[in-house]
Amino acid sequence: FKSRGTRTWEFAATEEKEDGAPKNIILLKEQDTPIVRHIKIKADANPHDPQWEQYFESRWGKKMLNSARGRAKFYRVWLRQDGMCPTCQEPITKGIPWDARHIVKRADGGTDAASNLKMHHLNCCRNY
Repeated sequence: FKSRGTRTWEFAATEEKEDGAPKNIILLKEQDTPIVRHIKIKADANPHDPQWEQYFESRWGKKMLNSARGRAKFYRVWLRQDGMCPTCQEPITKGIPWDARHIVKRADGGTDAASNLKMHHLNCCRNY
């Protein structure tokens, strides 16, 4: 058991790094896990109905932004597009709202892979 900052009696072990320096490995506590609330799906929404496609895509995009893997996937798409919107050829930045769309829709057998995604500005996405 070790002490760290204001926490005492933390379950820990000491391990050597590659360069020989000691490194403490500490067991995480429950209170360090953030609470993420689940957002309910609208009662009328049907994932197989084309009129609800944009609703489910926006839910999927928000879920992806809340995970490290999702942010990494969007970053790969952004790099592949050279940081540009394919519709208007303007840069996609944090300050301008954007959206990701599937090239081959999931309802038509498309996947969530980065190679099947395109990022557009929100206004361009509506016209796309």
